[in-house]
Amino acid sequence: MTTFTVLDLLDLDLKEHNALELRCIGGRAGLTREIRVPDLNRPGLALSGFYDNFAYQRVQIFGRGETAYLRKLASEGSSETIQELFKREVPCVVFTHELQPTDDLYHIAEQTNCPILQTHLSTSEFSSRLIRALSNVFAPREVLHGVLVEVFGVGLLLRGDSGVGKSEAALELVERGHRLVADDSVEVRCVAGNILMGQAANKALGHHMEIRGLGIINVTHLFGVGAIRDSKQVQLVVDLEEWDANGSYDRIGAEENTTEILGVHVPYALIPVKPGRNIPIIVETAAMNERLKKMGYFSAREFNQSVLRWLESENARQLYLQRRAAFDRNGIDEDTE
Repeated sequence: MTTFTVLDLLDLDLKEHNALELRCIGGRAGLTREIRVPDLNRPGLALSGFYDNFAYQRVQIFGRGETAYLRKLASEGSSETIQELFKREVPCVVFTHELQPTDDLYHIAEQTNCPILQTHLSTSEFSSRLIRALSNVFAPREVLHGVLVEVFGVGLLLRGDSGVGKSEAALELVERGHRLVADDSVEVRCVAGNILMGQAANKALGHHMEIRGLGIINVTHLFGVGAIRDSKQVQLVVDLEEWDANGSYDRIGAEENTTEILGVHVPYALIPVKPGRNIPIIVETAAMNERLKKMGYFSAREFNQSVLRWLESENARQLYLQRRAAFDRNGIDEDTE
C-alpha cells in the first residue's frame, strides 16, 4: 500500500503540462495527512448540508461556485455546514483560480489541522492534472531485472539471466542512436488499467550502466542527453537466453506470443544468444516488426498466406496439366466422361 501525504503532493516534481502549481496557505500542521484515494471531490452538496455518501477521503476542490457559496454563508453568519465538513478528516482542501478561503473556513481548518492549498490553475485544468498525478502515484508497480530502451520509438524491455549480455546489447543500441531508459532495475507501473510505463527504479542511478570489464559508465556523459529518456511505455518484451542446441525456437513467428506483467499482456519474443549472432540488429528488427504489426501488417501471416496461395495455384496447375495430358492421349476431357 502506497503511503502518500499532502506534503508529498506539494513536493511532486511535475513539469510543464503536468505541474499542479500548489502552495500551502493554511493548516500546515496537517501536511502529514495521508491521501488514500486517487480521486477528488467538489463539496457543493456538503456545504448545503447534505452529507449522505460524502466522499471525505478525497481531496476537496473549491472552485468559483463553492467559494461563492462560502461567501454567502459568511454573509449570513452561518458556519455549521463548514464545521460539519471538517469533522470528517478530509486530506486537504484546494482553492483553484487563486481564490481565497473565507475567514470562517480558514479558522476552522486551522483548528482541525486540515491543510489549505491554493493554485492559480482553473478548476477543470487542475482536476485533470491532479487525477493524472494521483493515478500515477497509486498505480500498481513492480520492479523487474532488465534493461529498458527505446528502439525506433518502441519501448523494449530486455530480460535474461545475469551475464547473458543485456547491458552490452543495450549499449550497442545506444551507440546506434537509440535511447536508454533504465539499466538493471526497471520499475514498471500499470497506468489507466492497461498501459505499462517503465522508468528507473532509482532515478539517481537510472542512466548508468554496468559493463563487465569496464565497470559503471554514465550514458548521459558519454553519448549526450539525446541518448536517454526518463520513462517509456513497455510495448515489447525480449528475453535473451543462452543458445540451447536441443531447444525449440520459433522460426516462422506466425503466432503472436505475449507475456503478462501486472495483469497486462505484452508482445513477447525469445532470442537465443550464441557467439556470432548480432543481437542488437535482431533486437532492432524485432522493434521494427512490432511497429509493422501495430500498423496492421503481420509479416509471418503474410508469408503463410503467400505460401497457401502458391500451393493452391500449383495444385490447380498440376490438375490442369493432368487433364490436358489425358485429353491429348484419349481425345476426351475427363470431366465429360
